[in-house]
Amino acid sequence: MILTCWIFIQQFRASGHGQDPFAEAYGMVPLRLTHPDTIIRYREPAIERVGRHRVAVERTHDIEPTPFNPWWTLLTCIFLHGGWMHLIGNMWFLYIFGDNVEDRLGHARYLLFYLLCGVAASLTHFVTNFNSPVPTIGASGAIAGVMGAYFWLYPRARVLTLIPLLIIFYTVVVPAPLFLGFWFVIQIFYGMQSFGAAGAEGVAWWAHIGGFMVGMTMAFWLGRRGWLYPAPRMTIRI
Repeated sequence: MILTCWIFIQQFRASGHGQDPFAEAYGMVPLRLTHPDTIIRYREPAIERVGRHRVAVERTHDIEPTPFNPWWTLLTCIFLHGGWMHLIGNMWFLYIFGDNVEDRLGHARYLLFYLLCGVAASLTHFVTNFNSPVPTIGASGAIAGVMGAYFWLYPRARVLTLIPLLIIFYTVVVPAPLFLGFWFVIQIFYGMQSFGAAGAEGVAWWAHIGGFMVGMTMAFWLGRRGWLYPAPRMTIRI
């Protein structure tokens, strides 16, 4: 978490005029994996001020080939984020679910687990967006793997969550599998709608789905191998 925040600060300082050199160099671009020596051009929506008005425009970026094997971006992309809210949202979910999964796996196995889920999520996005020229960044696929592991490891845990009703928020305690299962169904719903959109909506839904499934599967396998620590009792809060 600390490393991800530090990298984001460097990324934020290096970005300017809507162009993020970190995202273009270390983000996972599906088309670059299949065409590693080709300059890739993509269009990015942006807002520009014209007099007193703001107008929607498209900026064109050329993505140069990476000086390293582009398949490494399956890993490097999970340490980058598109903005403060992207970072805060991901780190919040990692904070909520991650420590409990780490309790079951141990520090070293948890780190390896997190990285493997991130790579699996990136690979899922690559397979489902084979010809996309848009850089993909974010830790949400790896965190989805943590959530998938939590879904399997803590079937009796309960979540205190917020339910918005107009301008009023109510707190409701629900079973963690129900909360996470509902989240997963939403990812599938939007993932099915995203086919053919080439990532235009800006969310890598299938990376979330792939990360969740791999995380849950790995948790099941580690449990069958007897490589998990006993589960503590807890109620998490969101």
